Amino acid sequence: MRITVNGTPREVSARPDTPLLWVLRDELGMTGTKFGCGAGLCGACTVQVNGVAQRSCQMALGDVGSAQITTIEGIGTPEKLSVLQTVWVEHQVAQCGYCQSGQIMQAAALLATTPRPTDTEIDDAMSGNLCRCGTYPRIRAAIHDAAQRLQKV
Repeated sequence: MRITVNGTPREVSARPDTPLLWVLRDELGMTGTKFGCGAGLCGACTVQVNGVAQRSCQMALGDVGSAQITTIEGIGTPEKLSVLQTVWVEHQVAQCGYCQSGQIMQAAALLATTPRPTDTEIDDAMSGNLCRCGTYPRIRAAIHDAAQRLQKV
């Protein structure tokens, strides 16, 4: 089966009923997407499918089709962080960091559709992404900061 991840077509051999999360992590070695609950409730496994935030633990490989999949590895690198990743560091959002790739992928999807989100819009969009460390105020501040910076680009 062929899927497109971060703009690159990739051949994968997993069965069509395999969750996309495991294809990304185990077959393609993209470990930025995390396993959290396995039930689509925590958001740690969030990726974008055609620009829409999706829980990769709940999406079967066979349902991907020709969709464009974007993972945390596709929005920036350690050498060249994206705007969102930059503000995440500056606002010291991460404590344990486990949920952060899913948080950033959800925030990127929000900013793509809502360039100047209100607190309520941020809270609504991010409500399905859990952070055990409770960095929600810093997440909201980082999203506002990213929105301002992206308006200037």
